[in-house]
Amino acid sequence: MTLETSKSPLLVAIVGPTATGKSNLAIEVAKRFNGEVVSCDSTAVYKGFDIGTDKLSISDRQGIPHHLIDVVDGSCSYSAAQYARDATAAINNITERGRLPIVAGGSGLYYRSLTRGLFDGPGRDEQIRTRLIRIATKRGVEYLHRLVERVDPVSARRIQQRDEKRLIRALEVYYLTGRPLTDHFNSTRSPIESYDVITLGLHLPLEEISRRVRDRVNKQFRRGIIDEIKSLLNGGLSRDLQPFGGLVYRQVLEHLEGVRDESATRELIAQENRRYARRQLIWFRKEPNLHWISVAGEHPDALQQAVTVLQARLCRTVIF
Repeated sequence: MTLETSKSPLLVAIVGPTATGKSNLAIEVAKRFNGEVVSCDSTAVYKGFDIGTDKLSISDRQGIPHHLIDVVDGSCSYSAAQYARDATAAINNITERGRLPIVAGGSGLYYRSLTRGLFDGPGRDEQIRTRLIRIATKRGVEYLHRLVERVDPVSARRIQQRDEKRLIRALEVYYLTGRPLTDHFNSTRSPIESYDVITLGLHLPLEEISRRVRDRVNKQFRRGIIDEIKSLLNGGLSRDLQPFGGLVYRQVLEHLEGVRDESATRELIAQENRRYARRQLIWFRKEPNLHWISVAGEHPDALQQAVTVLQARLCRTVIF
């Protein structure tokens, strides 16, 4: 089955908190509607960072092409602005081949940069950055987060308390422009504004997300997340690189440095994932025109609800 609209090309997005089954639903929608998946995950873009990002294996993708997975080396920096450019190119290519692009993932900033646009922003200011790094060293990274809360509470909710790089950028933009990062985001235009975007949001009770997160963390350790990180480090990657700052990788690195034992590390990862899920839910609830699905992505009802939403939105359905 393929879907067409009379005026604009169609894009489906599947978003929501972590561990809700977004990838599973994306594959089922792709199978039903002749689609291809464009990942919306800020760490899955990095080669070699597999277990901690829960990348689907080739066989688990069930023949559905996936884009923006393993596109850069771990030593490279990758931004939301770069994602918007790369995702737009992939989406246009998928559409030109007569297939349905399906954006799937939980990185709210990446999703917003694609659907609303992202301003380029002022260049780096080394004097400001040096001062902020000194403050973080002296008073802790969490203090930078409190500074962001004062000038840009929306950004403070989406940036983790110890994400020093993004906290510094948010403050740098504010000090250079006199406007919070959020204001700049709100005044930009989407690179895919010609598309009719239908966004499905997966949402589960927090108790269910907590259970699924704990199961996933245990599976990551069984699959060898510790060995994966050791291999990346032995391959020459610095632990200060961007992808090591993500969930799972940051906590396991601290474990390898002797900060805590494995049991405590597993518990901390689960706890941080639960907090992240809450922040994601807050973020996506503010996105306009989401259609919420309150079952896990692998549940048959999720696909049925998705199909109902898609068909109701369309001007014309072509079945072949």
